[in-house]
Formats: sequence, structure tokens, C-alpha cells
Amino acid sequence: MNYEEITKKIKRIASQNLPVEKKMEQIISCLYEEFEKYNWIGVYLVKNNKLVLGPWRGEKPTEHTVIPIGKGICGAAAKTGRTEIVPDVKKDDRYLACFTSTRSEIVVPIKKNGRIIGEIDIDSDFKNSFNEKDAFFLEKIATIISDFVN
Repeated sequence: MNYEEITKKIKRIASQNLPVEKKMEQIISCLYEEFEKYNWIGVYLVKNNKLVLGPWRGEKPTEHTVIPIGKGICGAAAKTGRTEIVPDVKKDDRYLACFTSTRSEIVVPIKKNGRIIGEIDIDSDFKNSFNEKDAFFLEKIATIISDFVN
């Protein structure tokens, strides 16, 4: 996997004259297809002090389509504005179980003008799937998304 090439691909998607939802769908699809360890990917947007699930890719939908800010790993990332990397979700009390197969998770806030407007949530069926390289890469993707999301 080449983070630089994938970033360029995502920048091309973001620059297209498409509706916001369509751009997010294509970016999520790109990430899902490029990374074998990404078993579920979703974008949550902040609406009325809650995280509301937007486009996602995975084998099945999550039951967590609305998450209060501060609840779970997603809610924690939205509250603090910091990327959350969880090497083993079974050892983190904050984890809101979506799928029995999930073993690790990364949640990256999407920020605009200093405020949290959403986040990228990625689950993996493998422990220790995410590291600082993933965080750095996904934070760039979150910035790209923030440029076209209101």
C-alpha cells in the first residue's frame, strides 16, 4: 500500500464536481478497497451534538447509527478532538460492540475551523491493526474531507 498514491487518488475524488455525500461514498470505498485490514469504514457527521452515520462500507451495517458525543470510542474522539487508536477493543471499556469479529479500531476526527464536524471510524478484524502511520495518513484524509463538508 502506498499512502501517497492513495492520498492523491482521494484528492482527485474530493476535487470532482459531485455532491458531498457522493464524494464521501467514493472516498470510503477507496479506503475500503485499498486496505485489506479495514473491515468496516464509516463517516459520522456531528448533528445536534450527536454523531450521525453517513456513508459506510463493510459486510454489514452497524446498529450504532447515532452516537452521543462522549459515548464509546467514537464519542470520545469527537469530544476530545484527538485520534483514538485501540489495539484490542476487548480490553477497552468504551468500545460499543458493533461486530463480534472486530478486534481493533481507529477513530479520526474531522475538523473544520477548530471544531469537530465528524469523524472517520475504521474497524479491523485483527488486533493491533493501526499505528501512528495510519493515524497520520487518515488525519490527512480527514482534512481533505473537511474541505468539502459544511
